[in-house]
Amino acid sequence: MKPFKSWRTTLIRKRNANASDLPAQPKCGFKLRQLPFMALICILLVMFFIVYTTTNYQYRQAQLDERLHPFDNIEDSAMASGKLSNLPRGIIRPTSDLELKPLWSTTASRSTVHLPTRSNLLAMPVGIKQKHNVDTIVQKFVEENFTVILFHYDGNLDGWWDLDWSDKAIHIVAQNQTKWWFAKRFLHPAVVSIYDYIFLWDEDLGVENFNPRRYLKIMRSEGLEISQPALHPNSTGIHHRITIRSRTKTLHRRVYDNRGSTKCTNTSVGPPCTGFVEGMAPVFSRSAWYCAWHLIQNDLVHGWGMDMKLGYCAQGDRTRKVGIIDREYVVHQGIQSLGGGGPAKEAENPEEKHSATPGHPRVEIRKQSTWELQMFKKRWNKAIEEDTTWVDPFEGRSLGFIRRIKRKLNDHLRIRL
Repeated sequence: MKPFKSWRTTLIRKRNANASDLPAQPKCGFKLRQLPFMALICILLVMFFIVYTTTNYQYRQAQLDERLHPFDNIEDSAMASGKLSNLPRGIIRPTSDLELKPLWSTTASRSTVHLPTRSNLLAMPVGIKQKHNVDTIVQKFVEENFTVILFHYDGNLDGWWDLDWSDKAIHIVAQNQTKWWFAKRFLHPAVVSIYDYIFLWDEDLGVENFNPRRYLKIMRSEGLEISQPALHPNSTGIHHRITIRSRTKTLHRRVYDNRGSTKCTNTSVGPPCTGFVEGMAPVFSRSAWYCAWHLIQNDLVHGWGMDMKLGYCAQGDRTRKVGIIDREYVVHQGIQSLGGGGPAKEAENPEEKHSATPGHPRVEIRKQSTWELQMFKKRWNKAIEEDTTWVDPFEGRSLGFIRRIKRKLNDHLRIRL
């Protein structure tokens, strides 16, 4: 019989032998300690993803709200500046509209909330000589429930009251003023903020083949922010080939033309080859007009040169968001009403084009328009030079970088001098 001590020694040896067959305890403990740490990392990643997704969504929603309602921040900025600090917030109304209101209402109607019934606006400068054509245009828009505002540049208002729609339109009279003069003063973005689209047209357009409802349906479906109806090829005074109607298309956004000093090819990225509408019949979305109104120069009333820059108000890529709609087209009659004169006539020989009598209103208007064009170009270039943070969204990165470096060097040289 083995002594007790030997039995105990044998048991200890067997237990040590069995323990050697198991995995090392320190390694197992290390893995177990890793599990809570990995779980914490996973939880943090999930939380980060949720926060990022939520923030990104809120940012995009804020951008969308700013585009759809660009005037909602007017109240906040005014409150922050202290100008409205003495008014309770609930009484502040930072926007308006052009809807006519009755002088009194019935007791029943006072208890109901009246929402705007018209969501689009037609604005035109008009003279009594073009009354028949204006009547034809306005009737098409009134049928589609447009708000109509007429700018009377000849001072004649009484001659319009016999038209059925005249008492439902807004009439503004100012002698010998242009479309852009009226638009800058009476179409402030805060006043026209309820309108989805703003048609700022000339009065000498033939609309036999134009329907506003179908036109806006195309504009919406194609995602256009700025557009114009195409011009019939027989129109008078076509200045840019991109505006000519294409019979086979619903709309077009660019033109291909190798003639003249400006070559329009696949590589063209700006006006007048793409991203361009002319000033005779532009149509703006609410957000595009908010930008375009600020682009209009208060003292440059003829608007020359502005059409080349309207693409900067397209709320994105002007080669996609600016277009000419071919299916709904107009005829430009080329009637020079402001300053006198009738339908524009082509001179029979080149010498007659420059033989108008000096001092004639049309000659002086053209001189003024040419001077304003040069002034607009100078202001644009000066604004680019002075705004060192501005980056042209339509230039290549390398060219934009070079321009910024050049501006900084010029600033540095001016400081040293």
